[in-house]
Amino acid sequence: MTTDDGYLRFFPYEEPYDHQREAMATIYEALGEGDDVLFEGACGTGKTLASLVPALEHARGTGKTVVITTNVHQQMRQFVEDARAITDQERLRAVVFRGKGSMCHIDVDYEECQALRDTTRELVDTESDIAQLESREGELLQAGQEGDSEAMEARNAVVEELRDLQDERAELVSERSTCDHYYRNLTVDTSEFYGWLYDDVRTPDDVYEYAHQQGLCGYELLKEGMEGVDLVVCNYHHLLDPTIREQFFRWIGRDPEDIIAVFDEAHNVESAARDHARRTLTENTLDQAIEELSGVEDSRAENAANVLGTFRDALVETYEESFGDGAARSAAGNGSGQRPLTREAVDQHWDDITIANDDRKDDLTIAFFQAYSGPGFHEEVDLALELGRELDERYEAAFKEGKLDTRKECQTLQAAGFLVDWLSESDATGQYPVVSVRRGESSGDVYGRAELYTCIPEQVTRELFDDLHAAVLMSATVRPFDVTEDVVGLNEPVTMAYDDQFPEERRRTYAVSGPALFSSERDDPETQRTIARTLEDIIRFTPGNTLVFCPSYSEAERYHQMVAVSGTRYLDEPGKQARGLREAFTDDDGAVLFTSLWGTLGEGVSYDGDDARTVVVLGVPYPHLDDRMEAVQDAYQTAFGETDHGQPVEGDDAGWRYAIEIPTVRKTRQAIGRVIRSPEDFGARILLDKRYTEAAEMEMHDYAVRGRFPPEERREMVDIDPEKLKFALLNFYQDMGAYDGPPPKP
Repeated sequence: MTTDDGYLRFFPYEEPYDHQREAMATIYEALGEGDDVLFEGACGTGKTLASLVPALEHARGTGKTVVITTNVHQQMRQFVEDARAITDQERLRAVVFRGKGSMCHIDVDYEECQALRDTTRELVDTESDIAQLESREGELLQAGQEGDSEAMEARNAVVEELRDLQDERAELVSERSTCDHYYRNLTVDTSEFYGWLYDDVRTPDDVYEYAHQQGLCGYELLKEGMEGVDLVVCNYHHLLDPTIREQFFRWIGRDPEDIIAVFDEAHNVESAARDHARRTLTENTLDQAIEELSGVEDSRAENAANVLGTFRDALVETYEESFGDGAARSAAGNGSGQRPLTREAVDQHWDDITIANDDRKDDLTIAFFQAYSGPGFHEEVDLALELGRELDERYEAAFKEGKLDTRKECQTLQAAGFLVDWLSESDATGQYPVVSVRRGESSGDVYGRAELYTCIPEQVTRELFDDLHAAVLMSATVRPFDVTEDVVGLNEPVTMAYDDQFPEERRRTYAVSGPALFSSERDDPETQRTIARTLEDIIRFTPGNTLVFCPSYSEAERYHQMVAVSGTRYLDEPGKQARGLREAFTDDDGAVLFTSLWGTLGEGVSYDGDDARTVVVLGVPYPHLDDRMEAVQDAYQTAFGETDHGQPVEGDDAGWRYAIEIPTVRKTRQAIGRVIRSPEDFGARILLDKRYTEAAEMEMHDYAVRGRFPPEERREMVDIDPEKLKFALLNFYQDMGAYDGPPPKP
């Protein structure tokens, strides 16, 4: 081992692949320069270790901490396995962190936990002061008994102070709420826990069970144990949420410039950042704020109730008018293809109502302006915010003092804070104002929600990447690099891509010239028959399981019903736990699983060997094109589209490409990466729609998508007619010696 590759001490296996060795060298050099890295590597080729190994070496030499993060549960488990393998070879202190909600032993929310924690610490501090004074009182008593008159006078003062502290402690114990688990954290020797924690890589479940048995708070122990560790494994929100991130780095004991962040499944950072940036305010919260203010004796309460009540009424008016005669601007409004929303159609899921306008402010803001009367809404919002902060402080104090059994949240503060943002940002570039409605589960009443939706994630993530020492963003589908740079706000990152490193002769990628599954064609009986028969051929000639990704759950259900095969048919359904379904499927043989490409089974999940021998992507599964997606398209077009003297260039499609086409192709590439996970594995990947074929590039022009795949993936695609596909599969799997016994007959 040379000095240049000393980081291999963190590589836990015998030898890295050649491409892993090259990637580690590139990343190590980039980290030394403080450069970010965009790293694409095919599924199953060791990207995690290729990123983590040089990051740990650089961090060890420079006093930094590595944070590796993902939003995929299976990847989190893989990180733990990799970290355990590393620490078996080269000792490091690693912590796997999870939010408080799943680790609380007494099941309270975050705000209440904070209040309990503060009161408990106050109790422990008081008891510590009492112990010190008792010791001092004993020393002075002994001195006084030996004839020191000044000591006796001093003892009297100590006794008086001691009585006050004992009264304070009695009040804390009897009248104020504390947490017994956290109390034990502060009063017992926890060195044994930290010895156990750092002896291996412990999961949050491990920590919870250990702490529960000892009557301790595992979450707080974990927080205290993060300072200065070598590696932290966590979820995206610990880095993407600005408020959580600030606390998170404080717990680690590092400034942002001392953090190296490794983002797995980095193609998801865009949508995750957008979700973390969204801000909402429900009609129920507004009602609760107004009710709260009615009981407040303060001159500002009337002003606050006026401005919040006006916004609440404007919200109701806006969604009520959208119902109208079914012709009002609703979720169907801007040509999204949806039917107008009616009151009767509202269910327990949030449905959007279009309120944005191209030439003026949104409908909700206009309704608010028209309805408002008073000294000035800006002044009244400021007063509401000021009062809300004071009320929130009163609630916290009351809880700590035992006057409230639970920590009360200030609804006025929440409502006023949102209204400040709405009035200043609802027409800002990249912000999309929207109103949604749903039906209450218990009451059955329809109520509304206002939301500020952030279209461009760069507005959220650029500050993060600017502040970190460096970040490595890795994925099997992070290309096109320039698009990723734009949407997340990276500045001239180092880029590298490695295609599939496993033997090419052990895989086939077929682009089938079947029907183009446009949404307008999906109900055509002939189209459905052709697809169903092609799927039956694929399943029959696959020696193992077949995994079928459809454009939507409804299409998955359609072909689950239509396809007739001898093996078991599994159907993934929205809102249902997919883990048990996946395990039943992979335990089976000759089965087929139908799912949506936009579900949870399309990435971060391994299907080894016969678990999924063939994978099918049916159609070009563009996401549901609702008004939000149109807003994202428009924002991307404005931010990244070509202009001529400030005017858009005709024919430039940056918005469509950034918002729709590239994410769809990435999802498709993720799906076909579910098979062939090792050099010994083999399988077929089938793209069932003629828009994937080479001929479509000439015949269908704008509708063709083959050109959006990387060159090396396009090179492997074999165009084939639907009726010939079964022969191709038969020949390939025979060459692999995959059939047990005689192969099926065409």
